[in-house]
Amino acid sequence: MEKLIEITHVTAAYDTKTVLQDVSLTLWKDDFLGIIGPNGGGKTTLLKVILGLLQPKTGTVSFYKNGKQVSSLRIGYLPQLNQIDKKFPISVREVIASGLVSEKRLFRSYQTEQKQRIEEVIVKMGLEGLSDRAIGDLSGGQLQRVLLGRSIVSRPEVLILDEPNSYVDKRFESHFYKLLEDINKESAVILVSHDIGTVLAMVKNIACVNETLHYHAGSDVSEDWLGNKFPCPIELIGHGDLPHRVLKKHDHHHGRIR
Repeated sequence: MEKLIEITHVTAAYDTKTVLQDVSLTLWKDDFLGIIGPNGGGKTTLLKVILGLLQPKTGTVSFYKNGKQVSSLRIGYLPQLNQIDKKFPISVREVIASGLVSEKRLFRSYQTEQKQRIEEVIVKMGLEGLSDRAIGDLSGGQLQRVLLGRSIVSRPEVLILDEPNSYVDKRFESHFYKLLEDINKESAVILVSHDIGTVLAMVKNIACVNETLHYHAGSDVSEDWLGNKFPCPIELIGHGDLPHRVLKKHDHHHGRIR
């Protein structure tokens, strides 16, 4: 298998508070990696390290393309909804186009091929009738589609989604996950979620982050593994053909991490 990202013995901290301790992880080409863990366990911090937004205290993050180490990869990023300013006066098309800013020369207009990619993504996301709308006029599910379009318009090698189910548009949910399956044919996907059932239904491999990281190849996660790695009481319930693991009522004693 061809690796894309290799994280080796990474420790990360905010000031003096260690959030990740000696974490190692490999992301493979065509991978669909689910990352689970409690609030404050370090999931978002791990994303920041991968995205280069946080320098680890120790350890390395290496990127690879065609078997050779490279300085960076094209990474698409779908942030949590609470990080989006819906009052910002920008249209659907402009948001999606902004995913190509790194390819565009300063003060030059988009090239024909780039404009074509923007229109293709608008259609793929089912946003044809909304392309000139301001993002403040959109529902949560529509905004999710816009931001997903922005994150894939550059045709990234890796797509990172941070709690995509926080957008909670049930009508679009199944279509959204079908889109992710299609995207996964061209990009590796990292999906961070506290909804374990959703993650297990989608992913090829899984990692549990709670300061340290435990990796499980495949998504056939046993109750014992999950109970040991995820520090919350969990029960397995039947739901159609899909088993869901849900959190029982519990208390955390973890401090929340930025």
